[in-house]
Amino acid sequence: MTHASPLPPLDALKAQARNLRSTLEAEGNFIKHGEALEFIAAQYGYRDWNALHAAVGNAPRGQLAVGSKVEGAYLGQPFTATILSLTSLGGGTHFRVSLALDEAVDVVRFASFSALRKRVNGTVDAHGISPAHTSDGTPHLVLDVVRQRAQ
Repeated sequence: MTHASPLPPLDALKAQARNLRSTLEAEGNFIKHGEALEFIAAQYGYRDWNALHAAVGNAPRGQLAVGSKVEGAYLGQPFTATILSLTSLGGGTHFRVSLALDEAVDVVRFASFSALRKRVNGTVDAHGISPAHTSDGTPHLVLDVVRQRAQ
C-alpha cells in the first residue's frame, strides 16, 4: 500500500489513540484501547493497527539537526516541519527546538474555537519526546526525523 503523506512516529500514533479514547470517554462513549488503535489505523488508510505499525516500523530515530525535515505530533495534532533552530540543554540530554510547520495545526480541541499554529517551540529529549505532558499524559511534542525512502 502506498501513502502520499508521511506517517507520524509510533509514539505519536499511540498518543492519538489515547486522545481519541479520552475524548470519547468524556462524551460517555467507552472503547477499549485496542479499538482506538484500530480507528487510528483506519484514519491513515490501513486495514488494521498491525499493518500501520509495520508501515511505521521500529527503526531508530534519526539525528535531530537544523534544516532536518521532521514529522510528529504537537498537542496530539500530527505535522511535518523543518527544524529552524536547535539548542542543546543539560549537557545534551535535552534540546530547545524551533519548528516551521509545513501546514498550520489547530491546537485547540473545542469546536467553537480554534488556534492555528505555523511555528512551534518546545523542549525535547534525545529521543525527540517532550518531557512536558498534557493532562491525559500525552507529550506536548513528539519528533521523528523523516528518513529518506529508497527509490
